Formats: sequence, C-alpha cells, structure tokens
Amino acid sequence: MTEKVVYLDNNATTMVDPKVFEVMKPYFCEYYGNPSSMHEFGGKVSKAVAKAREQVKEFFGANDAKEIIFTGSGSEGDNMAIRGVLEANKNKKHIITTKIEHPAVLNLFKYFEKQGYSVTYLSVDSKGNLDLNELSEAISDDTALVSMMYANNETGVILPVEKAARLVKQKNPKIKFHVDAVQAAGKIPLDVKNTDIDLMTIAGHKIHAPKGIGALFVKTGTLLPAFIIGGHQERGKRAGTENVPYIIGLGEACELAQKAMDYEMTEVKRLRDKLENGILKTIYNAKVNGSTTNRVPNTTNIGFQYIEGELILLHLSDLGICASSGSACTSGSLEPSHVLKSMGVPFEALHGSIRFSLSRFTTEEEIDYVLKVLPDVIFKLNNISPYQRELKELEAKHNK
Repeated sequence: MTEKVVYLDNNATTMVDPKVFEVMKPYFCEYYGNPSSMHEFGGKVSKAVAKAREQVKEFFGANDAKEIIFTGSGSEGDNMAIRGVLEANKNKKHIITTKIEHPAVLNLFKYFEKQGYSVTYLSVDSKGNLDLNELSEAISDDTALVSMMYANNETGVILPVEKAARLVKQKNPKIKFHVDAVQAAGKIPLDVKNTDIDLMTIAGHKIHAPKGIGALFVKTGTLLPAFIIGGHQERGKRAGTENVPYIIGLGEACELAQKAMDYEMTEVKRLRDKLENGILKTIYNAKVNGSTTNRVPNTTNIGFQYIEGELILLHLSDLGICASSGSACTSGSLEPSHVLKSMGVPFEALHGSIRFSLSRFTTEEEIDYVLKVLPDVIFKLNNISPYQRELKELEAKHNK
C-alpha cells in the first residue's frame, strides 16, 4: 500500500479534529477530578462537563441542557431510547421502523420481533425515499414507538423525520418518536425544539470527536427508565463516573460542527459533486445509487456494474484511497446490502457499489487524485474480474 492516504470513509468514522484533541488533553492528567466530588478540584471538572452539555444542547437545538444524556456510542443511544420506551410502555406491542436502518436499530427491532412484538418495516422507493402514507397506514392503537434514521449511512438520503413525527403525533400523541441522527449530525442542521421528535441519537466519532462517546436527546416529559442502574449520573438514567475528557471533546466537536455547517453544505458538497460527476463522466458503467438531491452533502454511493465491490476497495486501498463498499459482501459471499436491495438497485450493480464520504478535511487535491486513478482501476477490473461471468449468470437467473 502506498504511504499516501486519501480518506473518503467519513461515514464510517472521522479523524479527531486537532482542536477537539487540544481541549481534551488537560482532562486526562491535569484536571482529573471526579465531577461528583464536593471539593473545588472536582467542581472545576463538573463545570467543564456542564459547559459541554450546553454545547451539545445547542447542537441539537434543544430547549434545556437537562434533555441531553451522554452515552458511550450511537448504538448505546439507540438502545437506551428504544429499550427505554418499550419498557415504559409494556402494554403496547407494535413498533415501526424502516427497512434501511443501521444495524444498531434494525437488529434491535429484529430482537424485539423475536420477543413477540409486531414490527412494521417501512419500505423506500428506488431513490431511497420514504412513503409517509405507508407510515400513516401502519400506525395502530397498539403502536408504542416509531424509530427511523435521519440520513442513511450508505446513500446519504435524508428521510422526512420531522414530517413523520408530526404525522405520528397527529394520529396518536402517546406514540414516541425516535430518530437515529448519527449520519445527519454535523452535515445538516438539527433543531429538535421545533419538532415532534421525542428522542434523538448522535455519535461523537462521526463529527470529529473520539470514538466511545455519544449523546441522546430526551424531550422533557418523555418517560425513560434508567439504562444503567447505580449512581446519580446523567439524572439517574446512566450510572457511572462520567468519561470527562471525551465529554469535553464531544462538546467542542459539536460547537465546531455548528460553525462549519455552511462550509459542509457548500464546499464539501462541491467536492462531493466534483468527485461524483467526474466518475460518471469517465466511467461508462457507473451510476449513482439513491437520490442526488435529497441527501447529506458529503456522501455519494456509486454502483459499478458487473464488478465485485471488494475488489474495487482492495485496488483503491493499494493506492492509498479509503472508501467503503455499499454491499455487505464478504469473501465468498454475494449477499448484497440490505439498503440497496430495499431500494431495488439493479442486480448487476448491487455487488459493485462503493460509498465515498467526505469531511471538512477533504481537499481538492485528494479528489483530483481519486479521479485520476479510479478510471484505470475500473477499466482493469472490467477486463479481469473473476466475478464478471458469475455476476452475469446470476443476473440472468434473477431476471427470469
């Protein structure tokens, strides 16, 4: 592998912003007190945690910092929200989500389905868009919760969560509405105070904070039992001494993301479009998966017909380019991504879909480099890929 690294896998994780790292450092060895301690040394740390909570509150657009609970990850936040709502509403046994959710939500719903819950999995169209009429028809007197992502992690397509929440509350105000905003955070503005959303999850490592920290917004008045029982931390909802340096980092990352939002929606979008348009112009068998208008500004998912996605990724990795497959393929398997499959992406492109996801640290030079080397990679694989014949045979069987 070349020493050059072009990182276009920011939907998987992001680098920690050096500014975030700088504000974290003093809380490892200098201000290491327990924020629950009564002495002044611990009190300084407590004030720093309170500031971070305020920063995260502003990022969510929430009314009150008490609505913010720090978590260990996006998956934990999703579990805390979904499990908590169902525990608080044990007499309701119907829940609703979409077919394109991240495994943190989708697999949790499948778990509850095995526990006897009735689950409605909402479909999407060929562009990855949700039909709110299907949601409306799915709601019943037995519905306890609706959970859906704000932006899809594979395609970047934005779901109409605010409209969906309003619809749900009009049908039944008692139904709780949870949003997994992990992939939307930092890319499009969040403003929960002006919505009917009850709970919303974010993850720090998607917005240039460290891995191992996240946050859950819980609207005032939403009953949520303790997720970790023990001490008083996080208003008794999540016991355990706070992960102070990471909380400080998340707060700073949220503030920086807010300040960079215009850049994200203009310059990052411009670079994404340059990459996408350049690929479509120079590679004949490339096609964008999902909506090209209703999506976050940093993401493009492109299918390359008749080529195995992992082969593309391996060749790109050798050239120092980091991206992700839009497919769940592993060696020896041709099982496609559940997201792309739900969208009805043509069979011949399902297995060769690549996600490129940028960040505010992506440069013009990096995009130019990818556009320079990628066409040769695809041309080579078009001619030597051992999957060509097998994929075409599978396509022929699929179309019968």
